[in-house]
Amino acid sequence: MSGLYLAKIGQLVSPAWKLVAPVGSYADAADPFFSLALFLVASFLMIWRLGALENKGLEGTVLGTLVMPYASGFSNLSFAYVMGKTGGSGAMVLENCLVNNVTNLTLLIGLPALIWSLNLKRGTDASVASANWSKQHRLNYLSLLLTLTAMFFFTGALWALGRDGSINRDDGMLLVGIFLFWQVIHVFDVLKNNVQRRRQLSWSIVWDIALVIAGGFGVYKGIDRLVEWIPKSGTGVFVFSNLGWLSGLLMVLPNGMLAAYYAYRRRADIVYSSQIGDGHICIPMAIGLFACFSPINIPSYLNLAIGIIMVVGAVHFVFIAFWGRLPRMAALTVASIYGVFLYKGILPL
Repeated sequence: MSGLYLAKIGQLVSPAWKLVAPVGSYADAADPFFSLALFLVASFLMIWRLGALENKGLEGTVLGTLVMPYASGFSNLSFAYVMGKTGGSGAMVLENCLVNNVTNLTLLIGLPALIWSLNLKRGTDASVASANWSKQHRLNYLSLLLTLTAMFFFTGALWALGRDGSINRDDGMLLVGIFLFWQVIHVFDVLKNNVQRRRQLSWSIVWDIALVIAGGFGVYKGIDRLVEWIPKSGTGVFVFSNLGWLSGLLMVLPNGMLAAYYAYRRRADIVYSSQIGDGHICIPMAIGLFACFSPINIPSYLNLAIGIIMVVGAVHFVFIAFWGRLPRMAALTVASIYGVFLYKGILPL
């Protein structure tokens, strides 16, 4: 009976498959543009629905730290998984994450600050509303400083674990573990805030989560197809040996969309926390996840890249802590560091 049922199912599926199969052929012929479009559309879908969660019990810095990084950083996790699945080099995953983090802290914070002037202490006109908003603002302000401080610890942990020349399975499990603990802290923070405000998470978030999962699958497939498209040998820019650098540049596009959207809405807290939180996805999560399956040999440029992350992070911390904003001249300097980063080529093409 089971064989008969399978045969009937095959008869039903076969006509549909004949209609779908040519689509795959057309997609292969249109690569890399089809895969790039799939990656961007799926990333936008994730950002769109995760943004809707802001009005459903997840707000401010918690939104930027706990939720948004999974929209922009899922591509980095997918890249780490694809490279692990295909036996790729751990150095490429490390390149991808370092390029991502440096870009977040320099270009994707500095450029919005130049255009929209990211001000964490911006108030409102109405006195009562201003007082209430100011209280929430101070909480977001402290949460942002905590998030930035966590970046120093995570990056320092990567440097300490890599001093012996590699990140092995035990190191990877430790990196993943501290990231998950960090996320658990924020989950309880959300629950605590909702209790204080006497509000509950809406059941409609199930629909949003379903769309986020669909977007995540699209991001994964887009990256998987792009990795397959990159030539395994040859010369030039678009070759497999440059995959870590190229993927790092590509995967900052969702981060850029997030930064521009929330900077335009004058939500400096989310701009900062989403970019810093996305860095947490890379360091320690993506690097640790890959190391759980395959050791990563530490390249010579790691110390220099970590130095840039630490120094730029310290600049952000000082300006946020004492001025509550990144002045335009400082923003220009921070954004210019990204240009130097590309020109000098820590990860040379």
